[in-house]
Amino acid sequence: MLKMNRRQLMLSTVAATAGAAFPSALMAQQNKTLVIGNQGAQSHFDPHAGQDYPTSVLMRNIYDALVDAVGAPPRIVPRVATEWMISEDGLVYTFKLNPNAKFHDGSPLNAEAVKYSFDRIQAIGRGNNWMINGVVGPDTIKIIDDHTVEFTLLQPFAAFLQVLPWISIVNPAVIEANAGSDMGQTYLLNNTAGSGPFTVVRFEPESVIEFRRDPEGWREGGGNTDTIIWRYVRENTNQRLMLQRGEIHMAVDLTSDDVMALEGVPGVKTVVEPGDRTFSIKMNTEHGPTADVNLRKAISYAFDYDEMLRVSGLAELMQGPLPSSFFGHDGNLEVPRRDIEKAKEYLAKTEWPEGGLTLDAVYVTGLEQERLWCLVLLDSLRDLNINVNIIPATWPDMLSMAESPEKFPAFFCVYLGVGYADPDVIAYAGYHSSRNGGWQNPVYKNPAVDALIERARYEPDTDKRAELYAEVQEAIVDDAPDIFGVVEKSKVGLRDNVEGYTFTPIIVQAVDFFPLSLSD
Repeated sequence: MLKMNRRQLMLSTVAATAGAAFPSALMAQQNKTLVIGNQGAQSHFDPHAGQDYPTSVLMRNIYDALVDAVGAPPRIVPRVATEWMISEDGLVYTFKLNPNAKFHDGSPLNAEAVKYSFDRIQAIGRGNNWMINGVVGPDTIKIIDDHTVEFTLLQPFAAFLQVLPWISIVNPAVIEANAGSDMGQTYLLNNTAGSGPFTVVRFEPESVIEFRRDPEGWREGGGNTDTIIWRYVRENTNQRLMLQRGEIHMAVDLTSDDVMALEGVPGVKTVVEPGDRTFSIKMNTEHGPTADVNLRKAISYAFDYDEMLRVSGLAELMQGPLPSSFFGHDGNLEVPRRDIEKAKEYLAKTEWPEGGLTLDAVYVTGLEQERLWCLVLLDSLRDLNINVNIIPATWPDMLSMAESPEKFPAFFCVYLGVGYADPDVIAYAGYHSSRNGGWQNPVYKNPAVDALIERARYEPDTDKRAELYAEVQEAIVDDAPDIFGVVEKSKVGLRDNVEGYTFTPIIVQAVDFFPLSLSD
C-alpha cells in the first residue's frame, strides 16, 4: 500500500516534484545495492495502465500475478496461485491461492483482490487489458472462498495461462481509498499498491528509481540484494562504458557493437541468447502519403534488407510479422526484399510517380541501433527520389505521436517485445485495430485482418490455428503496414559479481530483481 507505508521511504526532494507522494525519511545504509542501467523512463506506477517495458518492471517486482513465466523456453510456474485446474473443455480455470500472500500494508492478498484486479483492468481498458479482451468478463470470475478463485472463459483461449503473468494484482483497499474519479489512476502516478518483493523508496522521473526489498515480503528465498537502483541511461554506449567502469552492475540495452566491445573486459560478462523481440518500421496507413498502399509497397521493395542485417550484428531478418521461432510462423511466406524495378512499378501507381517526397522517420533518442536503421532507410529511398527526415524523440513523445493518425509520422521505429510465447502476442497487439492509438499498433486497421486474428485467437484446434495464422501473415504482408525488419538476439551485460540472473526471452529488459545477488 503505499501512500505512506512505514516500509516505503520517499525522499523529500521527490515529494516536491511528485505531488508529495513519496515522503522523505532517513535511509538505512545498504550493504547490497545493485545498479541497473536502462533506457526505460518510468512515468507512473499503475500496472493496469501501461504495457511498455518500464511498466513490465513494475509488474515483475512491485506487484504479483497469479503465475509467472521463467526459463528458456518460458514455462509457467506458481506465484500467488499455488496450483490450478483446467476443465476438459478448456473454459474453466480454478486457482488455489497461497494463504501467506499479502500486500505491502500487511493485508491479505485473497480471491477478492484477484477479482477486483481483473475487473479494474477491464474497466480502465488500458495496458494489458487486450490480453484478456473477449476472454474474461466481469461476470466470469467467481470467488469460491478466500483462497480459491474460478474463471469461466467466454471462449477457449490457448494462451490464457501465458498472459496471466502480465495481469497484476492490486490492493483493493488502497485503490478504493484513493479512487478519485479514475479508479486510482491519478493516485498510482506516484504511489503503488502492490504485494511484490520490492517497494519504491525514491523516484526521480527520467533519472532513477530506487527499489527496496521488502523485509516482510511473503515470498520465500530470493537473492541478497537489499536495494536495486534502476538508473535511466539514454545512450547505449554510455551504458556499456558505465558497466566497464563498474558504475553499474547490469546493462539491459546493449547493441551488438557494445557486446563485441565488452569481449575480454575484466570484471564483465555478457549474456547473448536467441530472442523473440522484433523490430519494424511502422508506416502511417491512415494519414499522409503512406496511406497509399502502393507507396508503402514501393518503399518496402526499395528498402535494403541486406544492409539492415549488416548493421544489425546479432540478428536475423524477419519473414513477415511473426518471429521464425513462433508457432504458426509461415516459413513459405513471400515478403518484400530489395528490388528497385518492382519498387518503381509500385511508385508509378501513386500520385508521386517521380518521387519528390520528404517523409519523417522518428526513432527513440539514444537508441543508436534505431538511428542506424533509419540511415539505411534514408539511403534506400534515394533510389526513388524520396527524402527521409530523421527525427530523434523521447519515448513519452513517441507515445504521444501514436495517439492519432494526424500526429503519427510516416515512419515510426518500434521494438515489439513479446510478453508470452504465442503468435497472439504479435498478431493481436501489433495488428488488431482495437490497439489503435497505442505504440504497438498506432494506426493500422483492416476489418478482414481483425476477423482472422480473432478466429485464430479463439480457435482451440492447433492445426486450424496454424492455418489461420498463415492467412493472418499473408493478409498483413499484402497491406504492407510495416517494413518488417529484424529479430535481434537478446543482449545483457553484467559485472561478474552479479549472481542469480536467469535469461528468459519474455520482455528481457524487464529484469526480475528477486533472485539477484552480489558476491563479495
